[in-house]
Amino acid sequence: MTDGRRRAPRQAEAERNDRALLRAAREVLAVDGAHASVAAIAARAGVGIGSLYRRYRTKEELFQRLAALSLDETNEAAERGLADDDPWAGLTGFISACVEFRQGSLGPVAGSIEVTEEMWAKYARGEELLAALVARAHEAGVLRPDVTPVDVSLLIEQLGTSPVLDQLRVQGRDNLLAEAANAHDRLIAIALDGLRAVHTRPLPGDPPSDRLFTERWAPRPDA
Repeated sequence: MTDGRRRAPRQAEAERNDRALLRAAREVLAVDGAHASVAAIAARAGVGIGSLYRRYRTKEELFQRLAALSLDETNEAAERGLADDDPWAGLTGFISACVEFRQGSLGPVAGSIEVTEEMWAKYARGEELLAALVARAHEAGVLRPDVTPVDVSLLIEQLGTSPVLDQLRVQGRDNLLAEAANAHDRLIAIALDGLRAVHTRPLPGDPPSDRLFTERWAPRPDA
């Protein structure tokens, strides 16, 4: 057997392990937040902790990779939204996609890991795409006029987690998971309907600034 043939199965296994680790990291983060342990992530992924450290030297490196991939998914969803001829369907499709892959699940690690240049670049691109989605929906008169891109980002972060689902999974109450998932879908539909321009009551307070993201992800003194 040639070296190439020997490497192929090992490479495929490494890629499967990597996908499992990233999926597990996102799931463990949703429950344990920034205190998520490497051991818990490896156990959730069904791989040895040595396999994790062969791929990622530190927990921070794992979270940085996860953040970069999450930003890629977000930007791809925004591009699909802009390609939709219907401004409302494009915006809500983007939000639904981000909620589905739990784009907001990395919020708990904000300020505890270094934001790389790659992450900042992907974030900046995402801001441009989201601004375009929101502007197009405003111009079409389908989005309430006082909703901003930051409002949408914060909404995605809130909807991307389901404390009930996460708790039921931890408790092993599989018989309730389908009902909880349906309940979460209903809440998403209610929230998306609240974005429609038919609502005339102004939103409370001043529009949030992007400082809620940029400063939250800046390194904390105690990190």
